[in-house]
Amino acid sequence: MGALPKRKKSKSRAMQRLSHRALKPPRLVECPQCHAFILPHHACPTCGKYNGRDVIKIKEPKKPEATTPTL
Repeated sequence: MGALPKRKKSKSRAMQRLSHRALKPPRLVECPQCHAFILPHHACPTCGKYNGRDVIKIKEPKKPEATTPTL
Protein backbone atom coordinates (compact mmCIF):
# COMPACT_ATOMS: atom_id res chain seq x y z
CA MET A 1 0.00 0.00 0.00
CA GLY A 2 1.27 3.46 -0.86
CA ALA A 3 1.97 6.36 1.44
CA LEU A 4 -1.05 8.21 2.84
CA PRO A 5 -1.33 11.67 4.40
CA LYS A 6 -1.37 11.70 8.21
CA ARG A 7 -3.94 14.52 8.44
CA LYS A 8 -6.67 16.02 6.29
CA LYS A 9 -5.68 19.25 4.52
CA SER A 10 -7.80 22.14 5.70
CA LYS A 11 -10.12 23.99 3.33
CA SER A 12 -7.97 27.09 3.68
CA ARG A 13 -4.83 25.22 2.68
CA ALA A 14 -6.52 23.55 -0.28
CA MET A 15 -7.99 26.81 -1.57
CA GLN A 16 -4.64 28.59 -1.25
CA ARG A 17 -3.15 25.93 -3.50
CA LEU A 18 -5.99 26.28 -6.03
CA SER A 19 -5.95 30.09 -6.07
CA HIS A 20 -3.52 30.17 -9.02
CA ARG A 21 -6.04 28.49 -11.33
CA ALA A 22 -8.13 31.64 -11.66
CA LEU A 23 -8.62 33.15 -15.12
CA LYS A 24 -6.60 36.29 -15.65
CA PRO A 25 -7.19 38.92 -18.34
CA PRO A 26 -4.66 38.86 -21.21
CA ARG A 27 -1.80 41.33 -20.98
CA LEU A 28 -2.08 43.82 -23.81
CA VAL A 29 0.44 46.34 -25.12
CA GLU A 30 0.05 49.12 -27.65
CA CYS A 31 1.37 48.63 -31.19
CA PRO A 32 3.96 51.38 -31.84
CA GLN A 33 2.86 51.81 -35.48
CA CYS A 34 -0.96 51.76 -35.42
CA HIS A 35 -1.58 52.06 -31.65
CA ALA A 36 -3.91 49.04 -31.56
CA PHE A 37 -3.79 46.78 -28.52
CA ILE A 38 -1.99 43.48 -29.18
CA LEU A 39 -0.50 40.59 -27.23
CA PRO A 40 3.18 41.18 -26.40
CA HIS A 41 5.71 39.45 -28.68
CA HIS A 42 3.09 38.90 -31.41
CA ALA A 43 2.67 40.47 -34.83
CA CYS A 44 -0.03 43.13 -34.99
CA PRO A 45 -3.12 41.80 -36.82
CA THR A 46 -4.15 45.35 -37.74
CA CYS A 47 -1.02 46.64 -39.47
CA GLY A 48 0.98 43.39 -39.86
CA LYS A 49 4.19 44.68 -38.28
CA TYR A 50 6.44 43.14 -35.66
CA ASN A 51 9.53 44.88 -34.31
CA GLY A 52 9.28 47.56 -37.00
CA ARG A 53 9.17 45.10 -39.92
CA ASP A 54 6.33 43.91 -42.15
CA VAL A 55 5.77 40.25 -41.30
CA ILE A 56 2.11 39.79 -42.32
CA LYS A 57 0.59 41.00 -45.55
CA ILE A 58 -2.69 42.73 -44.67
CA LYS A 59 -5.36 43.17 -47.32
CA GLU A 60 -6.72 46.68 -47.53
CA PRO A 61 -10.44 46.86 -46.74
CA LYS A 62 -12.62 47.74 -49.71
CA LYS A 63 -13.92 51.27 -49.56
CA PRO A 64 -17.61 51.63 -50.40
CA GLU A 65 -18.26 53.57 -53.57
CA ALA A 66 -19.59 57.08 -53.05
CA THR A 67 -23.10 57.26 -54.41
CA THR A 68 -24.96 60.42 -55.05
CA PRO A 69 -28.24 60.65 -53.18
CA THR A 70 -31.32 60.71 -55.35
CA LEU A 71 -33.82 63.47 -54.64
